[in-house]
Amino acid sequence: QVQLVESGGGLVQPGGSLRLSCAASGSTSTIEYMAWYRQAPGERRELVASIGSDGIAVLAHSVKGRFTISRDNAKNTVYLQMNSLKPEDTDVYYCYVGGPGNNYWGQGTQVTVSS
Repeated sequence: QVQLVESGGGLVQPGGSLRLSCAASGSTSTIEYMAWYRQAPGERRELVASIGSDGIAVLAHSVKGRFTISRDNAKNTVYLQMNSLKPEDTDVYYCYVGGPGNNYWGQGTQVTVSS
């Protein structure tokens, strides 16, 4: 089992920045893939960014040039640096980690971009 604890969400003005963190504990040796998803009420959860064990990152088109995903394997933590935030980035953000035969979700953290 893997437990995930997210932090860093909150309220920010348009153009501002936030950094989300997701720390994993438990059977972390099984983790290969780490990602962030987001979901608005009544909508499907969508992939924002992912990073493999090789460090290769993939970003959704809507966040390219503004968001960066990174991971610290020593700390079993994945980060999402969000810059130039827009009101349409307002969502609940979920951490996701996966490995052979297993995947886990964080509890979600609210990000609200509003003036």
